[in-house]
Amino acid sequence: MTVTVQSAPRIYCEVCGTKDEQPRPGALPMRRKEPAPGLVTEKELVTEQLRMTATVKEPVTEGLQMTILDQLAEHARERVRQDRRNLGLEEIREMALSAGRGNGEAFYRAVAKPGMRFICEVKKASPSKGVIDPVFDYMNIAAAYEEAGADCISCLTEPKWFMGSDEIFSRIRGAVKTPMLRKDFVVDEYQLYQSRLMGADCVLLICSLLDMDTIRRYSGICEQLGLAVLTETHDEKEIRSAVNAGARMIGVNNRNLRDFTVDLGNAVRLREMIPESCLYVSESGVRGPEDVAVLAEAGADAVLVGEALMRAEDKNAFLQRLKEASVH
Repeated sequence: MTVTVQSAPRIYCEVCGTKDEQPRPGALPMRRKEPAPGLVTEKELVTEQLRMTATVKEPVTEGLQMTILDQLAEHARERVRQDRRNLGLEEIREMALSAGRGNGEAFYRAVAKPGMRFICEVKKASPSKGVIDPVFDYMNIAAAYEEAGADCISCLTEPKWFMGSDEIFSRIRGAVKTPMLRKDFVVDEYQLYQSRLMGADCVLLICSLLDMDTIRRYSGICEQLGLAVLTETHDEKEIRSAVNAGARMIGVNNRNLRDFTVDLGNAVRLREMIPESCLYVSESGVRGPEDVAVLAEAGADAVLVGEALMRAEDKNAFLQRLKEASVH
């Protein structure tokens, strides 16, 4: 959501850091913001991706070397520090609460519909693959997802390694009606208030980054804001933490965020640990219809599909093949 200062003909969006031509009725006043730190070019991203890949393949001495996830989290903290210099926590909290409750229940309902549901992801790059789509016509990509019947749309806003942005999210949000997940690395409650002001319906909370008490506290904030929460796990310990924190929707990420290897069997093995009362989402690793069939058999309520869809020339046709595989 682009938020503007009503009295200025051309102003800056606090959440996106971009100019908007005309104020919209009911817009909330925001302060001017400097560009987010750490933005990289595609060439720099490839160089960084190669460096990170090399890093995780070498022997690691605990405490001396950061994992990929550590670096993503540290950069997220730096982004929050930058944002707080432009707009304080109390101010953005008040603005988010004043905006009213979001449409998180619509996201939960979309995932809970009978049959396997599809969360289709918009992303330009990743730490493991580098640039996935050099052209990255994200508006047409999102429109194609909606036209093809995506149940939800996930959009990366992490700028350094995924080359996403709050502006990309906000532009897509303004163009589609499909429930949207703001996918980023939440390390501070500040990001939850940002997500509400951007028009997100759902946020991602990662158990590898947040302990059980923090997950519970952040989930409480999201409930107050009207945001759905996808609580991401990777192993038995994290699932127990998510369940004990009261998660309504649990994702099992088949990608190890510490070294970015993928094991689709992870979601199958861990399915039995997730209570029937929780929605179950399989994240990462879906390459084609065969993978969807395996996850449907395992009882996944939804799958989050990113790279495979981003690389598909005909996204509508590819999604239809995935849907067909989910019912056979």
